[in-house]
Amino acid sequence: MNPTRRACLRASAALAAASSIPWLGGCADLGPGDLPGSIAYRPKGVRGAALRDGVARTEIGSTVVTSVRDGFATMPLDENFVPGVPLAQVRQALDDAGLGSASVTIPFTAFVVERRKRRMLLDAGNGSFGAPGSGRLLANLREVGIEPASIQDVLITHFHGDHINGLRGADGKLAFPNATIHVPAPEWDWWMDDARMRAAPAAMRGAFEATRRVFAPIAADVKRFAPGAEALPGIATIPAFGHTPGHTGFGFEDGGHRFAYLGDLTNVTALFLRHPDWAVRFDMDPETARRSRRRLLDEAVAGNWVVAGFHWPGSAMGRVARIGDGYEFAPLVS
Repeated sequence: MNPTRRACLRASAALAAASSIPWLGGCADLGPGDLPGSIAYRPKGVRGAALRDGVARTEIGSTVVTSVRDGFATMPLDENFVPGVPLAQVRQALDDAGLGSASVTIPFTAFVVERRKRRMLLDAGNGSFGAPGSGRLLANLREVGIEPASIQDVLITHFHGDHINGLRGADGKLAFPNATIHVPAPEWDWWMDDARMRAAPAAMRGAFEATRRVFAPIAADVKRFAPGAEALPGIATIPAFGHTPGHTGFGFEDGGHRFAYLGDLTNVTALFLRHPDWAVRFDMDPETARRSRRRLLDEAVAGNWVVAGFHWPGSAMGRVARIGDGYEFAPLVS
């Protein structure tokens, strides 16, 4: 083994030892003059810029990540949004963040990752099946020159409708016709279980039906990965269970930086980052979701990760920092 390869492997091993996540891709993303320990080594930077309203592009080393807004949903704020927390306390948290407290507005943002000559999409948005003001993903992709047919892989964090309904149009056609779809195996096993669907309460029936509308015609072609294993070459998967049974994030290393897309690890940042032990009503297993949230946010702060969330503000991608007993998010592009 040549000296530069040994240096890269030593650096990657040191990074891996500091995290519970099997990060992938650090060595392959470095050129001969960019290896840790060499005189020419310079960590590649993180640079972000807005392309248009709702779309921002960020370079992380040699990887390009484009945040693409799928729209918003606004709903009245009631005592059910944060179960177990007095509504007055929730309203105060929103007022403290300058957001107003009569209603809550939730953004939806998917991410296009261009890396190693592959173009992949992280989550697929609402399509034609979401709240008024959502379903803008395809139009926003085209506005910045990304044709849906150019997407080679779609990686899904979990099976809630705002993440999967955009895979198939109301006419039944696939929105990303040339893409291979990758999903967490435990998520598939839970939602595609017919006995569980028959036993589910009426309020959950629509979610089970949506998974079948989207996936049943292509079930044989959907790739299922074990959370914690590699989804694609250089793409780590990040177990983040609790929001749903198989909720999983995605990450990579490039140029000395780590990126992690954490899906629905938190919902409204002013509530669930500042108060990470609160659970949104959409968390299916609130206690497991709290543990996942604390674990991954602590790692993100310690490792200075670039993090992204489906419901986060601005470009939905940035850094998190500790503030009191909680966390604060600073988007790279506001």
